[in-house]
Amino acid sequence: MYKRLSAVLFPIVTLFMIGAFVWGYQENQEKNAVLIKAENQYQRAFHDLSYHMDRLHSELGNTLAVSSTSNAMHRKGLINVWRLTSEAQNEINQLPLTMLPFNKTEDFLSRISNFSYQTSMRNLDKEPLSQDELINLKTLYKNSADITKDLQTVQSKVIQNRLRWMDVESAMATEEKALDNTIIDGFKTVDKRVGEYPELNWGPAVSSIYDKRSVKMLSGVAVSKEDIKRKAAKFADAGPKASIQVTENGKGTDWESYTATVKSKNLPAIVSMDFTKKGGLLISYHDNRKIGKKSVTIKQAKEKASQFLNKKGYKDMTAVTADQYGNMGNLTYVSVQDGVLIYPEKITVRVGLDNGEVTGFQASDYVYEHKGKRNLPKPKMTIDEVRKKINPEFKETYSRLALIKDDQSKETLCYEFGGNINGARYRLYMDAADGSEKIVEELKSSDQQAAVK
Repeated sequence: MYKRLSAVLFPIVTLFMIGAFVWGYQENQEKNAVLIKAENQYQRAFHDLSYHMDRLHSELGNTLAVSSTSNAMHRKGLINVWRLTSEAQNEINQLPLTMLPFNKTEDFLSRISNFSYQTSMRNLDKEPLSQDELINLKTLYKNSADITKDLQTVQSKVIQNRLRWMDVESAMATEEKALDNTIIDGFKTVDKRVGEYPELNWGPAVSSIYDKRSVKMLSGVAVSKEDIKRKAAKFADAGPKASIQVTENGKGTDWESYTATVKSKNLPAIVSMDFTKKGGLLISYHDNRKIGKKSVTIKQAKEKASQFLNKKGYKDMTAVTADQYGNMGNLTYVSVQDGVLIYPEKITVRVGLDNGEVTGFQASDYVYEHKGKRNLPKPKMTIDEVRKKINPEFKETYSRLALIKDDQSKETLCYEFGGNINGARYRLYMDAADGSEKIVEELKSSDQQAAVK
């Protein structure tokens, strides 16, 4: 009996063992293949980073080498600087540096990228490089040489000692205290050097990209929790017996604010609101009621949203976009002054399409950009003169004046043209001073109802 059982089971067990060995071998081979592929990708990204930083240094030198009046060469050089910086940023993102302090270098490259792009995009014949910008380029040329030298030092050690990036990833993943890895130390050296560079005058266009809104930008005095309770009760129409809890956020920072939570029999659900501490301005409003089945159109919701804003004191606002997501509608409103749409003063309104009532809105842009009555510039070109500069295939459906922020964060008076081309809807913003295109954006089909005033 035992012999028979052994004769049957032995081959089966043997097959299982062989199968397990083969499976384990294949798994190990696949794992090694994945590791080799990852290592190759890391090595390629690192060597490309070193190469592009060296090219960036050279391109900055080329840009500085030409005459101060060589605007065409300056433009070409700055475009190449922007391209090379973008390549370097992309390669950094491919390296396992998320747990390693390298943010100063990434921020530095980001500022170079934005500076070179913004400068190259302007008309250098009318507005050539300023003395400050030339000083910036000289400083960047010197700084990029230092960074390139440090990276090349790391690169030489990587090649000579056959260092692996997978060891870097393992060291950071295990959070070892003694991170004496040569690559890690090299990148720390680069980041420390960059952190010691003096801050450059990047100009308002670039600085505005990194400027964070804070309470210091607002006028008015700091308000108390009791002030916020009164404001919240009034805005929500909560009635005198409402329960209102106020929480202070970011105390002692540049982003001090209050959150008010309102419960009342007058309200269908709990309402929460955020206010700035300075001035007590409403930033956002959220009604937590459950949204039922859709029964109103986006057009009807737009009418109710307009009534809501007008009732709450947001006068002279008009919808410029309307998107629908299931049983919810999202509308964007901007201020209107003397027939001109003020796009920086924006409020986003959320509406329940079950009854068309507003369930929330976000007004931070309006809070920080609303400046009362603006001194708007007059158009230097007529709308017909600007219209001649548009692609003749563009089928215009409406036009109006609008104040926007261009890609240099400058407020610019434009003619806004809505229409169709190539089977899609577009908005064109043309400078009312010279007829140049400032912004071109494609519209979603759901925006059509709000696109025309």
